[in-house]
Amino acid sequence: MKLLTTIAQHAAVTPEKIAFRNGDERISYGMLWDRSSRLAGLIRNSCQLKRQTPIVVYGHMGTDMPVSFLACVKAGYPYIPVDTSIPMERVRLIVEKSGAGLVIDTTNTVLELDNVAVLHTTALQLDQEEAIGQDLWVGEEDVFYIIYTSGSTGNPKGVQVTAENLQSFTDWMTGDFSLGQGKVFLNQAPFSFDLSVMDFYPALQSGGTVHALDKEVINKPKLLFENLVHSDIQVWTSTPSFVQMCFPNPDFNAAMLPELETFLFCGEVLPLAVARELKERFPKATIFNTYGPTEATVAVTSMEVTEELLIKDEALPVGYPKPDMRIFVVDETGSPLPDGEKGELIIAGPSVTKGYLGEVLLTEKAYGIMEGMQAYRTGDAGVLKDGLVYCQGRLDYQIKLHGYRMELEDIEFHLHQSEYIESAIIIPFAPNEEIEYLIAAVVPKEHDFEKEYQLTAAIRKDLALRLPAYMIPRKFTYHEAIPMTMNGKADRKKMKEEVFA
Repeated sequence: MKLLTTIAQHAAVTPEKIAFRNGDERISYGMLWDRSSRLAGLIRNSCQLKRQTPIVVYGHMGTDMPVSFLACVKAGYPYIPVDTSIPMERVRLIVEKSGAGLVIDTTNTVLELDNVAVLHTTALQLDQEEAIGQDLWVGEEDVFYIIYTSGSTGNPKGVQVTAENLQSFTDWMTGDFSLGQGKVFLNQAPFSFDLSVMDFYPALQSGGTVHALDKEVINKPKLLFENLVHSDIQVWTSTPSFVQMCFPNPDFNAAMLPELETFLFCGEVLPLAVARELKERFPKATIFNTYGPTEATVAVTSMEVTEELLIKDEALPVGYPKPDMRIFVVDETGSPLPDGEKGELIIAGPSVTKGYLGEVLLTEKAYGIMEGMQAYRTGDAGVLKDGLVYCQGRLDYQIKLHGYRMELEDIEFHLHQSEYIESAIIIPFAPNEEIEYLIAAVVPKEHDFEKEYQLTAAIRKDLALRLPAYMIPRKFTYHEAIPMTMNGKADRKKMKEEVFA
């Protein structure tokens, strides 16, 4: 596989170059390659697993995580990254549902699981292990890793990403984004979330360094900004919510991160207001908006956010499809719609993954073939205009209120245009399943109003210029911050609990 071969070349040519670092923990390309090869040999020789049997890799942001990932695929097994933030009951469910033959525990705690062998990397002495040969590596059509996402029934779904899927993605990232060679990439998302793939493998393929932030650093602003000051980050990869979380610090700007060249955003909508403020703080940096579900290997569209886009008072496009992909917009019957008409986004091409592990019916429902290519129904609403993709939120974010059909993310977009709002999300109030009214949970900007009702009146006046009356929330609540999930997205469930507490 090209990706593994390229990492091997970096290990041979620049063995002392740091491949991955987290605080004082760091590992060079030479050490990463050597340790992963020896661990692969140990797994292969001692565990006697059938080829392509999944292996769970449990941990957070330590150096044993990348070592374990590469070890698994060198030995011919897909890995399942599971972060320590995931509740143990869900960890057990993932191990059981995946049929994992082994759990690699990279933490210092004792992880005890029933009916599966557990290998503790902290207790291993790999110096005497024999490195494994290239003939056992995962092949192009083999599964490389499996990411578990939330399922509508509460059961997690394992998305199977093949080596071919991943290679298509990393080639696009390193070839079309002008990232160059040897850059320092920010790694904000835990490995359980596919946003981490956007920095991790493009960094390793291009001979760069992954600069990881663990959850203790992210959760403490003082530690976070101290870390960033000394990071020398050149490529920033995160959700928009994470970068927005940094805005309250006025020192978060180009002076703090003088080496920063590129922002890559994925995972949720990039609000126009966030992009504008980011451009003011980092005027020389390039900002890319991208889009893609886990089922299509991280991202499949991109668009540079230019000054021309920023002066328009409309939602940002998510970009053009990567060259080897097609995106279709279809109606409820699956028939293609013409340019400018809104429907469901369908993604087709080599980035579309193999399907859900062990879930034949779910795979048949979400995946299919379009124009001879593997295709995935995203469940996202969008339009195509002259080849440019506009994502307009989840189809399941459409609601009906008092007979009017509306998009929650449409309202949120206009809330973010208000001069009084830093960030906001909409929460439907539906005590008896039917929605009675909308609540806006708002993080306000600094203002001169003495009372909350005065601020609310000003925001309502703002919205009345942009939205019909039936789309303006009835109630406004004010908060210091929008809570975030571990992968850096707005935590709507937690915000709802806070609003209704």
